[in-house]
Amino acid sequence: MAEAGAMLEVRDLHVGYGAIRALHGVSISVQKGQIVTLIGCNGAGKSTTLRTISGLLKPTAGSITFEGRSIVGMPPHQIVRLGLAQSPEGRGVFANMTVDENLALGAAIRSDRDGIAADRERCLDLFPRLRERLRQNAGTMSGGEQQMLAMARALMARPKLLLLDEPSLGLAPQLVQTIFSIIREINARGTTILLVEQNATMALEVASYAYVLETGRIAMADSARVLERSDAVRKAYLGVG
Repeated sequence: MAEAGAMLEVRDLHVGYGAIRALHGVSISVQKGQIVTLIGCNGAGKSTTLRTISGLLKPTAGSITFEGRSIVGMPPHQIVRLGLAQSPEGRGVFANMTVDENLALGAAIRSDRDGIAADRERCLDLFPRLRERLRQNAGTMSGGEQQMLAMARALMARPKLLLLDEPSLGLAPQLVQTIFSIIREINARGTTILLVEQNATMALEVASYAYVLETGRIAMADSARVLERSDAVRKAYLGVG
């Protein structure tokens, strides 16, 4: 259920691709300071939810408010200006541009040079591997490094709410641990996070609240600790039981 005073409130969201209905009345709420996760199988509607929130898709019905302001129908760049940025599924880095150029693009909406320089340093402290590769073309880096760059680029917009779409997809287990440690650190530094993730075990470990999406509908919603102990979740998503 959406809660009064939430940073992000999505209510009764319906989204379709032509004749295909992708979301059927999805409602989620994210409070300031939280990590909230959406888990579910492929095709459940997780990425569609994020893409609609960030303005890349237009809902057929429902409302989306960010800090009390409706953002339905706003262009994506305007939504970013309000403080909501997305690190997309598949990373989406600009392959023929350097790491440094990708980071600069993340700050394209900003004009505060000192703030941009300070945030660049913070990102490079958070992702030290990127500091070693500033002049390297993004397309020549490993998948894990590209994921770090995608997250850092989103952070360069200085978002209040960061949308992370499948940050562990295709990564080796050791790198998955690294990425989730960084997600915790980003949140500890004050950024609220809405996380879409197929790795339900890791997602529930870092989140305070979780929603389970099944075929475009919210099937379950509770604290992450409660869902970790749910037999239904353990059997369907955690490989237990």
